[in-house]
Amino acid sequence: MQDWTMRVTHVIDHAAREAGDREIVSRWADGTETRTNWAGIRSDALKMAQALQALGLKKGDKVASLAMNHSRHLVSWYGVAGMGGVLHTINPRLFEDQLEYIANHAEDKALIYDAAFQPIIDKMKSKWTTIEHYICYDPADGFDGLAFEDWIGEQDGNFEWVTGDERDPCMICYTSGTTGNPKGVQYEHRSTVLHAISGLQPSTFNFSASSVMLPVVPMFHAASWGLPYAGAMAGIKFVFSAVNDPAVLHELMEREGVTDSAGVPTVWLAHFQYCDAQGLDLPKLKAATIGGSACPRFMIERLMKNGTRVQHAWGMTETSPIGTVGGPTHDWDDLTFEQKVDKTAMQGRPIFGVELRTIDLDDPSIELPRDGKTSGALQIRGPWIIKRYYKAEEDCADENGWFDTGDVGIIHPDGTLQLTDRTKDVIKSGGEWISSVELENAAVGHAEVAEAACIGMPHPKWDERPVLFVVRNPGSSVTADDINAHLAPLIAKWWMPDAIEFVDDIPHTATGKISKKDLRERFSDYTLAG
Repeated sequence: MQDWTMRVTHVIDHAAREAGDREIVSRWADGTETRTNWAGIRSDALKMAQALQALGLKKGDKVASLAMNHSRHLVSWYGVAGMGGVLHTINPRLFEDQLEYIANHAEDKALIYDAAFQPIIDKMKSKWTTIEHYICYDPADGFDGLAFEDWIGEQDGNFEWVTGDERDPCMICYTSGTTGNPKGVQYEHRSTVLHAISGLQPSTFNFSASSVMLPVVPMFHAASWGLPYAGAMAGIKFVFSAVNDPAVLHELMEREGVTDSAGVPTVWLAHFQYCDAQGLDLPKLKAATIGGSACPRFMIERLMKNGTRVQHAWGMTETSPIGTVGGPTHDWDDLTFEQKVDKTAMQGRPIFGVELRTIDLDDPSIELPRDGKTSGALQIRGPWIIKRYYKAEEDCADENGWFDTGDVGIIHPDGTLQLTDRTKDVIKSGGEWISSVELENAAVGHAEVAEAACIGMPHPKWDERPVLFVVRNPGSSVTADDINAHLAPLIAKWWMPDAIEFVDDIPHTATGKISKKDLRERFSDYTLAG
């Protein structure tokens, strides 16, 4: 067979050649819209690769982006890789010390950004020691720096993609750094292409040439779940929005015939609230991919009743990011609606290329059965799973490739993954394990609970006992007794929290996840009676 190096440039070449006139729509922060297509994306990517070389950048150099979802950002995904560089997508929601650390740690040479993030640039510029060039994707009138369209417009596009080994890096993403500094995860051309191919499986994104995708998951987060690559392979139409206003998203979905979307649960909740307030029906999407955190049951039910296939997904920056995706199982047509919701509420099954296992929390040498009952520490391996963090001296995967995800889960006989907690958050009480996540999910099912977080507190007899911290809905006077009464039929009696504390807010990380580390620090002096 022929030797065909798996590099990202093959992906954009295919999209331009086989689906060149398929539209790419961008709605910008100022309300304007632009339209291009896959042929235009490739043409601009060639010019961008030329322009990067003209700045003096070389193969292996890092180019950062600080941007939302739009066609010019998409151009960068292919233009940087086509020059032999490595795209570093920076999350603008990170804290200042994290922004400083990751750009310097990656040794970024250039940064391309949205005008909306100019205040971040102005604040961080003196702290970023390696960045030599700043380019704005969407400059306003009077901007006196390098403007993206003008910058690439100086090139003729007569350029050959830089070649190399398929194991060369093409992108780097940093974890949000819940403990210590963020860690860099460097994706290879090979791992990225394999991940994208697997993303086309019917059990994953199930794209076809007729698919129209509006990704709400940002392009700066975990490679946007691989959508820009899988979408190019299938030649789909993309509809991008640089703002996540539900009114804007709804109008785009209806007008552009969007069939698929992807985002975290809060995105869907905001859309529900907008439609309810305006008396509108939900868009008739064929599929909604939901990840980032556990999807509430009511959300799954409402989307499914609207005729939308709900794809509950799990992954992490270290897994490129897809690990599992939920979809119809072989017995789907025989299940009741409630059984379908039960199945969808779990995290789905591994796609081809991914292997999962759970190991005993007390004895890591014991691999646990896939019996749908036994929970343990979740491990993963595969061709797009991390082996070593960027610049680390030792591998983070073991000698057999198993990477410890930090999650606690149950694997069912059909391969379905059910996450129950994080290994650092699971509560050990009297020698038995309590899932803080399951307890939280049960609590937020109460109509007057806006948010809940459960952590283990030291106990003189049981080692640890769960304490539940609750944020009430505005105007609510719900009591601890009310919540306990709600929890009683939903969880084991010995899981019941020893205390329920009402708080004004629960701390979150820069990526929007509950920060139990900060919650523990806030209540470090908290004590439970014996």
